[in-house]
Amino acid sequence: MINNSKKSSLRYSPAFKDAIIILSALVSLFMLSYYFNFFVFLAEIFQNNPDAFIWIDEIIIILLVLSVGSTIFAWRRWLELKKEAARRIRLQEELIALEQTKAEAADIVSKQLRSEIEYHRKASH
Repeated sequence: MINNSKKSSLRYSPAFKDAIIILSALVSLFMLSYYFNFFVFLAEIFQNNPDAFIWIDEIIIILLVLSVGSTIFAWRRWLELKKEAARRIRLQEELIALEQTKAEAADIVSKQLRSEIEYHRKASH
């Protein structure tokens, strides 16, 4: 039963939805670039303007570094979020334990007061 709820929560998680959106965008871009021959269009531009071809290697390197940097950034934020979530869960558990202790102490004090009141009632009669 736990596995089913975990699978269903994973299926509707924001990360899963984001992955579906990204995958859909990639497939759509691939289909559009294939249909409109985007790379043939770029090749024609670079053949007609050889000066523009000089910058293509820098653009590719910048895009590669940007993608790797974004991946590292996202991974580090994910680790921070994971640590923060674990810290909050631990603090919440401590708070629940403290509240239970407080309730138990109030129950003990209440029982003690009732027994003292009962003792004094019997002693006064």
